[in-house]
Parts: sequence; structure tokens; C-alpha cells
Amino acid sequence: MEKIAFKMKLKPGFKDEYKKRHDEIWPELAKLLKENGVSDYSIFFDEETDILFAVQKLSSEGLSQNLGSEAIMKKWWDHMADIMDVNPDNSPVVVNLEKVFHLE
Repeated sequence: MEKIAFKMKLKPGFKDEYKKRHDEIWPELAKLLKENGVSDYSIFFDEETDILFAVQKLSSEGLSQNLGSEAIMKKWWDHMADIMDVNPDNSPVVVNLEKVFHLE
């Protein structure tokens, strides 16, 4: 099991909408993530910077960062593109973060 972290940028003023959309996450998207080894997935929000900070556990086979070819993932990106910083394909701009400390 591996734990990864990354950050994304929310457009100002969209915290409540972002939370609402994730509270209503599509079952088929949640299933896709779980089937690809994603578990214990949390996203946190920094009010001062509009930065989203995500942490997820991946099984050894997990490839969550490589799901961009899946139709449901592309549809989710399109759904979220109006409230986040995105790339030309509407995938969120993601900055992977290096783990520098862990206490269990």
C-alpha cells in the first residue's frame, strides 16, 4: 500500500459547490477509483489560498493518476472544469507532493 498526496487549485468562491459535487460523487466514478486500487481518499481545502490538498492510499496495482483514458473520468473532469484550474483536456492541474515525514 502506498500513500500519495497532491494539490489542485479551486477557483475563488467555489468551495461549497466543490463540496456539493463531491458529496454527490457518481457511483460509477467511485467504483472506478476503488477498482483501480484507490482507498482512504480525502481532499482538504485551504481557505487562504483556494488550494485543494488530496491524500489517497493506492494498492500496489493502483494507477489512479492514469485513469484519464476512462470515459467516466473525462466526463467528471468536464463536470468540474468550471470551478477548478484545468489543463486543455479539462483534467485538473495536479501538483504531486513529496512525502518528507510520516508518523504511524
